[in-house]
Formats: sequence, C-alpha cells, structure tokens
Amino acid sequence: MAHLLMVESWVGSMSRLLPRAIRESGHEFTFLTRDLHHYLRSAPEGTAHPLLGARDVVTADTNDTEALLLQVERLHEVFGFDGVLTSCDYYLPVVARIAGRLGLPGPGTGAVEDACRKDATRRVLAEAGVPGPRFAVHEEWAELAAAAREIGYPLVAKPVDLCAGMFVRRVDDEPRLLALVQELAAFPVNARGQRRSPAVLLEELLDGPEVSVETVSHAGAVHVVGVTDKSIGGAPAFIETGHMFPAALDPADARAAEETAVGALRALGLTEGVVAHTEVKLTPAGPRVIEVNPRPAGNRITELIRHVTGIDLAAAFVDVSLGRAPDLTRTDTGLRSAAVGFLLPPATGTLEALGYLTMDKHVLENQLAEPGKQVKAADSNNDYLGHVMVGDPDGPGARARAESLLAELRAGLVIR
Repeated sequence: MAHLLMVESWVGSMSRLLPRAIRESGHEFTFLTRDLHHYLRSAPEGTAHPLLGARDVVTADTNDTEALLLQVERLHEVFGFDGVLTSCDYYLPVVARIAGRLGLPGPGTGAVEDACRKDATRRVLAEAGVPGPRFAVHEEWAELAAAAREIGYPLVAKPVDLCAGMFVRRVDDEPRLLALVQELAAFPVNARGQRRSPAVLLEELLDGPEVSVETVSHAGAVHVVGVTDKSIGGAPAFIETGHMFPAALDPADARAAEETAVGALRALGLTEGVVAHTEVKLTPAGPRVIEVNPRPAGNRITELIRHVTGIDLAAAFVDVSLGRAPDLTRTDTGLRSAAVGFLLPPATGTLEALGYLTMDKHVLENQLAEPGKQVKAADSNNDYLGHVMVGDPDGPGARARAESLLAELRAGLVIR
C-alpha cells in the first residue's frame, strides 16, 4: 500500500475519480487543502464527498508556496509519502515543487510551470519548432493593440493563467479587444484566491476541427492513448459542448495530431510522471498546438476512454505519480465509440424546465440540473446545465446520438 499526498483538486468529476482510483489500486491518500468547505459545497446533499475518504485531511495555506513546502516536509517525516498529485491546474506547479523537494516521482518543476502558463508554452514550442498559431503577449494596452493589428483580426485573446475556457474570446476588432482587456483587469484573482498575471495572449485565429490527444508519460516515453474530438459553441467564447472518443478522423490526420502532441510534450520536457491532455487544431496547413495540459482531461473524457478501451486514466495518473508503470492494456468493452454532450444555458435566470430525455441501453450517464436552479448565460466550461453520455457498439455513431438527446432537452428548456 502506497500513501499519496493530494494537494487540492477540482470539485468536478476528477475529485471523485481520483479517490476511487487510489482506493481501487489498494493505496491511501492524505488530502491537503486551504478550504475544506470549497469541496463540501460540491457534494450532493446527504452524501459525503469522496475526498473525505482520505486517511487524513490537513488544512494549510496551499497558496503560500514557501510555507507550504516547509509544512509538507514536516508531514513527510511523519507520514512518509510515496507520491504527490493534484487534478487542479492552479496547483500543478506547487505539486511539482513538492515532488522535487521530497525526492518523489514527477515531472520537472520548470516543465510544469511552462505548461501551466499559456504564454510560456507558446515560447517554448516556438523555439522548438512545434507548429502553433502566430502569437504575441503583452500587459500594456498600446502594445496589445499594436500586436493585434500585426496579427490581424479576427483573432483569439485569452488570459495566460486561467482554465476551463474562462475569458477566451474570438475578437473581431479593437473595441472588442479593449472590452475584453478591461473585463480581465476586473478579475485580478482566480477562483482559488491566487493573484493573476495581467498579461494577455493574442493568437492567430486558426481554421479547422479541434481535437485533443490523451497521453501518459513514464520513464521518458510518451504513450498515446488516443484522440478525442471536440465541438465548440457559445461564440464569441469557445465553450466545449461535446466530445467523442475515438475521434472520427482519417488515420493520417490522427497520426499527425498524435505526432504533434508528442512533439509538444517532448519540447516542454513532460516525459515523466504525466497524464496529459493536449489540444490540437487540424488546419489546412497541418496540425497546430492550442494548449498543453499536464493533467488528465476533464469534461468526462477520461470516462469516454474507459468505456471504449477499458483504460482507466485516473488509475494511470496514480501509477505514474508513484513512479510506477501504468496499465494501458486495452480490453474489448463492447463499445466502438462513446460521446458526451453538454447542455448550455442560453440565458440568465431561473431554470424552470428541460425537455424529456429518451433513455435506452446506450445512455451511459445523464446528469442534469434540477428546476429552480439559478443559471447564467454560458461563457465558459463552468456554466453547464448538465450532460448526457452515450455509447455505440457498432461504430462512430455516439456523437450523433448524444446530439440528438441534447436536442430533446433543448426543445423543452425554459429559463425565466
């Protein structure tokens, strides 16, 4: 039995999947957080949050890195941790520093820091020759405006250090860019109380479908698990409205996406102790890297993969965090594709009703908001009304089925 230290977590599915994977692997974990109530609020009424299955729950200021490192050293003397991990992007760099300080398995601190800062990722990949969009990053308005004119409108503007598509926008002209810059300036602290960088990243707007490549890195080798497709909505935002695994791609396009993602991971130095989710745009000129996320995919993608291949990426994350070879053995699950679709609120108000959902044996999950919930018009991946997941035993038909079910729900959607 190994003992892992988990430093914070997302409150979504990974906060449930990771404790399960640790438990089913025969291990235990200590959970370290600055605010336990942050997680208790996300548990369904009358149930205990899976994070409370920890052997110990310790409160510490996880945003004060130097003080945290000293406290973790003292905890390590008592508990003897075998690995350290987090599913939350905002704490990936500090977890890498903890691993380095305690001599535990994990990727290098610099590699994780570069992957978690979108501007640093761009610079590293550009220097390594990994294809991406033309870009510029600045803090001052005059420099941003000049760079935007050089790149050319329309373009994509985004913060360098937020997640879930927050404030990522298509910008068609200078007044809209200024409005976004002002909106970002009014959001100086992220959801975990960490002060944000004022830098804004501008990128060339690329044409073509977007996919993600799911990988596991161990002992210097990057193992490709597969390619997931993605649908986007909510313009001018870029909100993920659905995914299917495996992506219905021409084999040559799939290979090109995989090779590009592996090249990005190698350029960043993410070849040890990482389960990664790399987003790639398949443009007419070839694949272009959008983002590299050095943690398992969100939005139920790990579950799509498990339903189709039998590979449990949460368990693989536990393995590589302990320095152990992950089990990436594929099994015949009876499904050839699985897809998830997300329902977006089109307006702000009170949810009064949803359409009727036709259930059959191919529906793998459905989680929907209850009437009475206060909602706001979606502008990021944090604003879903719920999701449905379906599988197809015969081929790549899961996406069409998921979209059909979403249409049923939208038909009866009432927000007042």
